[in-house]
Amino acid sequence: MLFSSHVFIFVFLPATVAGFFAIARVSREGAALWLVAASLFFYGWWNPRYVPLLAGSIVFNYCAGLALARGARGPRWRKPLLVGAVAANLALLGYFKYAGFFAAAIADFTHNERVFGNIVLPLGISFFTFTQIAFLVDASRAEVTSYRFTHYALFVTYFPHLIAGPVLQHSEMIPQFRNPAMYRWSSANAAVGVTIFAIGLFKKVCLADGVAPFANEAFDGIAAGGALSPMEAWLGALAYALQLYFDFSGYSDMAVGISCLFGVRLPLNFYSPYRASSVIEFWRRWHMSLSRFLRDYLYVPLGGNRSGPARRYLNLWVTMLLGGLWHGAGWTFVAWGALHAAMLSINHVWRAFAGTSALGGRFGVLIGGAMTFFAVVLAWVMFRAPDASTAISMWRVMFGLAGPAPDVIVDIRAVWWVAALLYIVWRMPNTYQIMRRCEPVIMTYAVTPQHVPGALQWRARAPHAVAAAVIFAISVASLNDLSAFLYFQF
Repeated sequence: MLFSSHVFIFVFLPATVAGFFAIARVSREGAALWLVAASLFFYGWWNPRYVPLLAGSIVFNYCAGLALARGARGPRWRKPLLVGAVAANLALLGYFKYAGFFAAAIADFTHNERVFGNIVLPLGISFFTFTQIAFLVDASRAEVTSYRFTHYALFVTYFPHLIAGPVLQHSEMIPQFRNPAMYRWSSANAAVGVTIFAIGLFKKVCLADGVAPFANEAFDGIAAGGALSPMEAWLGALAYALQLYFDFSGYSDMAVGISCLFGVRLPLNFYSPYRASSVIEFWRRWHMSLSRFLRDYLYVPLGGNRSGPARRYLNLWVTMLLGGLWHGAGWTFVAWGALHAAMLSINHVWRAFAGTSALGGRFGVLIGGAMTFFAVVLAWVMFRAPDASTAISMWRVMFGLAGPAPDVIVDIRAVWWVAALLYIVWRMPNTYQIMRRCEPVIMTYAVTPQHVPGALQWRARAPHAVAAAVIFAISVASLNDLSAFLYFQF
């Protein structure tokens, strides 16, 4: 079930919210259980056969986490238990997401037949697996403070995050589920939630889906061996970068908006990453909860930057290669991770030799931002392409290395779409700047205050309610139930 579908917006979400607060008048425990049941129903809407898989994963990890938190059989057993539990989670994820990929790679290398058929990837398995691995590690560190199974099940299944994130932290969410204020209806929370949801829905169905055809046309044309001019190739690459931006930003807003209806704040997961002035900063703004997970539960345990420069860069490369593979079981994702590892390494080397202020001042920030955006767009080509040869062909066309350009007329609609969306990305305040007064998210990023025109600063007043209603109506009129979020495939 998609956030951007009629059945979700007009049936599931109103019924879930109404049922939750009705039951909460009688029992907070019952209301939490209702939300767990609704989340499982939401997950099972796509394929009911994977609900037992999710439920089994929850029971297993809850028991393992409880044993870790309570020091089952003494401290010397804690590490083997943690390693075993994490390995079990990774094995489950590896089977569904990577078994076919590695089997195909081995078969191609050995020239043997493939031994795996098509394995259907359960939706959201990367997100609920990483969420629970973080819980296990926190439990082993004695950082878990609540052991109620209902709250843990809600923490894992909570439907706003279940399919495409953010990756949640136990310490941020469980205290909210224990807070009595969550179980009391709030008109103020509803106003904030509906507004943010409307903004996210508009980003998805109007902006991301609106620019998508220009990206698809360019990449599909290259993959089919068609001829493009450099201008068309650049427009296609930029269109995809913007499609992915507004698709993921839209999902993140919608998840935050839904959570606000329940009085729950999710961690900030997306904060104007294309305004970053370095690749390091880009990764602090893009899919922020995943970046935090990779840093805290992979990069730092590997040694981080504590063992000298050589080990630091090795840890960085391992983290980014695995981060790339996390996005999809394909060599293009591994190559995309390697590109970002290389860019991050160059960025760190530059800072080590030139200092963080080497590109200081307004001009330096502009230069750094332009270079970062250019590099990120080039890397997205590998991310989007069906195979490495298509990505290389696209790059060759973009830089005029594919021979004489064909005689084509550039689609002026693509130019206008890309120009308009770039203006929004670079010049307009983002959702959380507009809604800053309401504090709708858990801030995980040190945000630099930015001036937002008074008319755009949200308040619970009629003009803003009308604006939200208008963009919601436009979005509903544009709904296409077949348009899934791009991050669903990861």
